[in-house]
Amino acid sequence: MINKIRGLLTQWYELNKRTLPWRDSGDAYRIWLSEIILQQTRVEQGTPYYLAFTNRFKTITELADASEDEILKLWQGLGYYSRARNLHAAAKQIKNEFGGKFPTSYESIIQLKGVGPYTAAAISSIAFNEAKAVVDGNVIRVISRLFGIEEAVNNAQVQKQIQTLADELLDHAKPGMFNQAMMEFGALYCTPKNPNCAECVLSTFCIAKKNNLVAVVPFKEKKLKRRSRFFHFIVFENEGKTFLQQRGEKDVWQGLFQFPLIETESDFELDSDMINQNLNAEIQVNKAVKVKKHVLSHQDLWGRFYHVSGEMQNVSNYKLVSINELHTFALPRLIDRYLETEPFNA
Repeated sequence: MINKIRGLLTQWYELNKRTLPWRDSGDAYRIWLSEIILQQTRVEQGTPYYLAFTNRFKTITELADASEDEILKLWQGLGYYSRARNLHAAAKQIKNEFGGKFPTSYESIIQLKGVGPYTAAAISSIAFNEAKAVVDGNVIRVISRLFGIEEAVNNAQVQKQIQTLADELLDHAKPGMFNQAMMEFGALYCTPKNPNCAECVLSTFCIAKKNNLVAVVPFKEKKLKRRSRFFHFIVFENEGKTFLQQRGEKDVWQGLFQFPLIETESDFELDSDMINQNLNAEIQVNKAVKVKKHVLSHQDLWGRFYHVSGEMQNVSNYKLVSINELHTFALPRLIDRYLETEPFNA
């Protein structure tokens, strides 16, 4: 059965694989970059970012030598910004420890910042033909359905079981091609919702289909509790300039720039006195605008923007910038989206 599944998947992939800018390049740098970008990101959304990065940074050394602000700006709108910071750190590792040449084995690749078992297996197999089976969300879904795994796939023992099955399925002669076939099949046919079971080349082997479990497999236990946060951004307007502050560590949007922020535990509109008390300022609110919530993996962020005039008493934590230069700063998507619809002096 394993050999038949392997052969059918290979044939399907050769006929149905998408044309992607990093596919079949054999370039470890580009494969690595695409894998980091596509973590938590759809191919359609990530491809323009991939092209922007490869256009700006032709080599790993160029990426390593760039400023973090430039990298975060290129990453703006893609979310999960720790990926961009890890990408930058790993590029520096490669420059300093490997002379700017991408490491060539799974064991060395997995030492890079931001690279886990899946990413290391993908790069080592696709770029260097190392026999390492990948297990990402697509592969988990395909294997869970094929073998009728009903237990929670985020359980450690079940994850080991899935890895073992992936190892057994792997084509050791062409590991990179086969890993891509598994991922592509999960992305295009064995999708989370409405999988194309009617045309599935593996349907005769699929235990989930046989037992009518396709809609509920794979199953994942929910562990994270969602959190709501309420952000109030204070937008100064004074002679074509405004204030920005850079977000610190250990919170969302680390290293990105924002307008001066007041965070509250519930959702209500601040008045001028509240803002003055929190920011040590003498301002007057001219306009207050509430925006829709911004959804992150485990948080819902609610934003309000207050366009104000007046003076800040303590500006040491803020950066005075030209309003016309706001587009040069890496801003959270919530702020960027707001500015698209509510420009200054509107």
